[in-house]
Amino acid sequence: MPGYVSCRLGAAVRALLIAAACTRVAAAQPPEDLNHIVESAAQHAPRGLYPRSFRSEQIYWTAVGADGGGGAALLSEDGALQVGRNGYTVEPFVLTSGGLVGWAEVETDQSLQDGYLPIPQVRWRTGELELRVVAFALPEARPRAVVVRYVVGNRSARASALKLVLAVRPLQVDPATQLLNYPGGVHPIHDLQWNGEVVSVDGAPGIRPLGRFAAFAGSTFDGGPILEGIDRGTALPVRTVHDPSGLASGALLFDLQLTPGGEQEVDVLACPDCAGLPAEAAQDPAVWVKGQLDRVAADWREQLGRVSIDVPPAQQPIADTLRSALAQILISRDGPQLRPATHSYARSWIRDGAMMAEALLRLGHAAEAAAFVDWYAGYQFPSGRIPCCVDGRGADPAPENDSDGEFIFAAASLYRYTSDRAQLMRLWPHVAAAAGDLEAQQLSEQTDAIRRDHPEFYGLLPASISHEGYSASPMHSYWDDFWGLRGFKDAAFLARAAGDRDAAARFERVRDEFRAHLIASIRLAAGGHRIDFIPGAAELGDFDPTSTTIALEPGGELPNLPHDLVEGTFERYWRDAERRQDGELAWEDYTPYEWRAVASLIRLGWRERALQLLRFLMAGRRPAGWNQWAEVVGRDARKPRFLGDMPHAWVASDFIRSVLDLFAYERESDRALVLAAGVPAEWLEGDGIGVRRLRTTYGPLSYRIVRDALGCRITIDPSIRIPPGGLVFEWPGPDAPPPVRVNGRPAAWEGAALHIHDLPGVGR
Repeated sequence: MPGYVSCRLGAAVRALLIAAACTRVAAAQPPEDLNHIVESAAQHAPRGLYPRSFRSEQIYWTAVGADGGGGAALLSEDGALQVGRNGYTVEPFVLTSGGLVGWAEVETDQSLQDGYLPIPQVRWRTGELELRVVAFALPEARPRAVVVRYVVGNRSARASALKLVLAVRPLQVDPATQLLNYPGGVHPIHDLQWNGEVVSVDGAPGIRPLGRFAAFAGSTFDGGPILEGIDRGTALPVRTVHDPSGLASGALLFDLQLTPGGEQEVDVLACPDCAGLPAEAAQDPAVWVKGQLDRVAADWREQLGRVSIDVPPAQQPIADTLRSALAQILISRDGPQLRPATHSYARSWIRDGAMMAEALLRLGHAAEAAAFVDWYAGYQFPSGRIPCCVDGRGADPAPENDSDGEFIFAAASLYRYTSDRAQLMRLWPHVAAAAGDLEAQQLSEQTDAIRRDHPEFYGLLPASISHEGYSASPMHSYWDDFWGLRGFKDAAFLARAAGDRDAAARFERVRDEFRAHLIASIRLAAGGHRIDFIPGAAELGDFDPTSTTIALEPGGELPNLPHDLVEGTFERYWRDAERRQDGELAWEDYTPYEWRAVASLIRLGWRERALQLLRFLMAGRRPAGWNQWAEVVGRDARKPRFLGDMPHAWVASDFIRSVLDLFAYERESDRALVLAAGVPAEWLEGDGIGVRRLRTTYGPLSYRIVRDALGCRITIDPSIRIPPGGLVFEWPGPDAPPPVRVNGRPAAWEGAALHIHDLPGVGR
């Protein structure tokens, strides 16, 4: 096929490459040194021969895993698969008559099956060649096995002979900039072995072609890049490769004969230790792979389809990303553990878990939320304190003062959504002990010295490092206090539900006192720092609106906080956000935890602002077709940076909660269920919007709102229990509200609001 750019290396370039990479690497090197060596080699090689991350270009990836599986493979945006955590990669290339084709010679796009299922795909297109890479995890396999299907297509009008090349190299999808918990970049490979059926990596069977003959070539680092030999036709079949430097590499080669317009598939099973192959897979691999793919897709459709939203076609990415975000939380789980991600953040924090648990509850996954809370309760310290974090080493003893409130909130959310009294009684001793620890903490800040010298600290929770911005020095973080107040409120609620009247009266008294101290502190801190917003920490007077969002949701304190300071906080946030969106404000990066601000803007009644922010944050998905965010989004998409992890399940939970709030949220102040507060009038045209089986504390909510020539029609499934404050819908348009019918009967607006306290046509 003419027209392809070859990755062929000349002798002079090769000499320069090896000289720059320390001519011989005879002994094992530390990973950071190996990274430097490979990065140097990549800089002198044609672009595309190495992953872009080794050429100082940011790369993006997604997790390929199963619900609760614990471990996940990573698939890069260019089609390379990282096998396991901190593992090696399998990267595709195609050898054509014009040379070796890699990611740099093609246009790539990324997608998910059905637009939202966690079955990622990468497609290459150039001239007459197309390659599709599809990856999915087998849920029963341990360690987790991933099936990868490579579909090579000939888009020309003549037959073509090609080779699919799958390079097995010590180059992780995780780039070297990912330094937290697991080092990124090079993952040493000392030994490769090919027995005609499976490639073993350092003694563990790892890459198994399914139903198609393959040849295997390999090389040490000193022997030159394996892909160069393949491109030049000098690579020889081998059975074993040993490289003491840890830079052994190999490649599986598949001969393909493509008819005009035809395509062929190559299936590979990959896992950290693929010791065997199911009998049915050996008998008819293609049928087995299709059956597994269909089964996995069907299982995910059920998992992700318990709640659905209907939106206009132009807004479908919001609905698709909602389901994908749920999948990201489920894939990041390890058994009962809710974790923010699968690699850098493969551990459980109660702050992340509490908010992920609420997202799960709203989307019909109460069992997963309950399993997490029950599991985490087992790590409570004898003092009653809830640990901030739990991993394989046990509970982290670092005192972070938000943890008690977050645990109590998670336990209360379970009871609100499930009414499971048996579970409540199991958790109540843990809740009571955590609330007691909260009480002891705030009492420790009620001394005469604090009242005299720092009245802004009086009655708060003590300074801590729970907020990452204060890790260098503990601060009286209002993040802690907002969670503390939420904890006291929910402890009182659960005490009433558990029948413990003495505890309920006690926690109600402490709740009210703590709220008074908190509001007084905010006023004092704002006055002392001469600011017109709620600060992040009493000491600093810093601006931290993402932290302040917790006071509104899940805190529920909007009616009680100083209105002028709330207004000042989010007005300033909005001005900065708008300038950033318009390009007037210089910015380097942001964290998509800002999704919480969408929910805050909705609660403030700033519908259009919430939607503008939503559109900006949706543009931060990387890549967009995979419906995901890293913990950090950079303005320059290709500038290397630490991304935290991706996809990031805590960010996914913030997205879920805010998007669901567009369609329905529970207003604590009057116990009303507010419908469509974030929906613009234009979404109601045509088929309108709909919600099906959204879980609320009043039961499943299903409704549809449509505007047509006759006015506005609202249809609400009568299975929902009407909350004490009713159902509330405020007309979104600037024009006067049109005539409205609820379940077929005329209803009346109260100004621009519709208050529904009964559903017409339903006997009650």
